[in-house]
Amino acid sequence: MQSQDPSTLANFVVLGGLVVGLVLGVVGQATRFCIRGAISDWVIFRGPARLVSWLLAVGVGAVCVQGLISTGLLDATRTVAWSDRLVWLSYLVGGLLFGYGMILSGGCPQRCLVKAGAGSLKAAVALVVLAIVALMTLRGAFAGVRAQYLDSVAWTLAGPQDVGGILSRTFGVDAASLRWTLSLLLLAAVVAFAWRVRRSLDVAHWVGGVAVGLLLAAAFFLTGSVGFLPEHPQTLEPTWLGTQSRRPEGLSFSAPLAGALDLLTMWSDRATVATFGVTLMLGVLVGSHLSARLRGEFKLESFTTPKDLASHAAGAALMGFGGVTALGCSVGNGVTGLALLSVGSGLAVAGIVVGACLALKVEGRAESVPAGSSPVLPAASHG
Repeated sequence: MQSQDPSTLANFVVLGGLVVGLVLGVVGQATRFCIRGAISDWVIFRGPARLVSWLLAVGVGAVCVQGLISTGLLDATRTVAWSDRLVWLSYLVGGLLFGYGMILSGGCPQRCLVKAGAGSLKAAVALVVLAIVALMTLRGAFAGVRAQYLDSVAWTLAGPQDVGGILSRTFGVDAASLRWTLSLLLLAAVVAFAWRVRRSLDVAHWVGGVAVGLLLAAAFFLTGSVGFLPEHPQTLEPTWLGTQSRRPEGLSFSAPLAGALDLLTMWSDRATVATFGVTLMLGVLVGSHLSARLRGEFKLESFTTPKDLASHAAGAALMGFGGVTALGCSVGNGVTGLALLSVGSGLAVAGIVVGACLALKVEGRAESVPAGSSPVLPAASHG
């Protein structure tokens, strides 16, 4: 396939993104796969079900990704998650803001896409606000703050920022073997935890986690292998076609939402085209809608109070800025990045968890305020 025309390969990647998104939308709607929900379930009542589903996605994804790397189907050193520049402050601050925002808005971008497809107008409004702020953070009014005050604080490493690569350079161990060992240990630990709490799980939790992990592998196969040209006929350089970043891409939604807004507002500009991330996002929306219709779960839902609208808008704005700043959303870092054993993604996920816990704590206090008092922040519906 590498000998084909670049435009043909790019089309394969873009259409493949739509297919992956359709399946992800169906899986997300049918199994309620949700990282925001996983954190809130665990924090509020120690419910492990969706947490297990999330961790299964990471563990299965990690082993599958290592398989792609070992067979030469993915050059992970060209992914954002393996960059040798560790923008640690951006990861932490972006993650913290994103985590707080996803509680206020009732879901992360992936979950908002699923809920919008199932009829939630609240999620649809959150997605619009998120896309606008994400685009402003990429190259608009907020880009200067991100670049000058956050991205400028970084460590330059001697190689990829994944745990296996760092340990390999530190102790002189073979990097490939170490990465395989860490990935297999991660999956084994997740399966052991899942088995321990198996009475709290149903089939949907197993299916959701495993399916998302396999879809991550499909995404990297499309963008890292199908769309890869060792030598582009025009530039004579290695090229990854059909992606917004011109790199191999997994599952992520913050920057693609900004890309979708770009595409819709500059449709006649030939330089602005659909990419893997944009069609992935569209696929999730459509797949969720079809699943909700077939399951009889489609239901229009709107805001109940002005405070509810303000909460969702504020949360979406925080996610838009935080997701771009942290180089990925809860799925981009929490599934794709963790599956790649990225240290930066680990920092971002730590920030997301802390931010989510803070928001849940504030939300809990607001709900406990007596009638007639002014709550600190409005409560958002749980995803």
